[in-house]
Amino acid sequence: MRKIVSKQEGDKKKKKRQIVIGGILILIMLFSTAGYAFTQFLGEGNNNNSDANEPITYNGVQFIKQNNLWLASIQGVQLGFVYNPEETSSITNINLTISDYYQKPLYIYSENQNVEIELYRNLDSFVLRRQYACLEGQSNCPQDFPIKTCQDNFIIIKESNNTDIRQQGKCVFIEGKSSDLIKTIDGFLFHIFGVQ
Repeated sequence: MRKIVSKQEGDKKKKKRQIVIGGILILIMLFSTAGYAFTQFLGEGNNNNSDANEPITYNGVQFIKQNNLWLASIQGVQLGFVYNPEETSSITNINLTISDYYQKPLYIYSENQNVEIELYRNLDSFVLRRQYACLEGQSNCPQDFPIKTCQDNFIIIKESNNTDIRQQGKCVFIEGKSSDLIKTIDGFLFHIFGVQ
């Protein structure tokens, strides 16, 4: 049987329970904040991948790591790359340079949005405009995309098990695993900017 408790005693117990629970929650919040601050403090001094990385110079271009991007001033424009030139492969089978894209439309077909962002971040200052398009003869083209040929500046990005980059006319075909595509794109960008 339950003991009969007056309303005042019940309210006192309820209030006491709320204070104890509130105190526990406050302690948890304080300790979690202090723990996070402590790990951040320790991580700053011991983490080699922090934003305090030493700058690198590659072929006369200085790269500084900031906010997870390698920043460099190339042709008077501040550009940002996920990888630096030391982390990417040198591209030799492409004969295009940034002057081939300068103030001209750039057409893109891409199966990877993160790679598109890397391209846009670094090419938008140079191209006249960019637009989605499909290559002539492509079977899975959305109906509202214009059809273009390799006489147009066209970058086609596809996910594949094999990493490959090749040029046909003004078309550049870039293929690779989803996890490697940004590194391949950065290599391509370093090539057309004359860094590699």
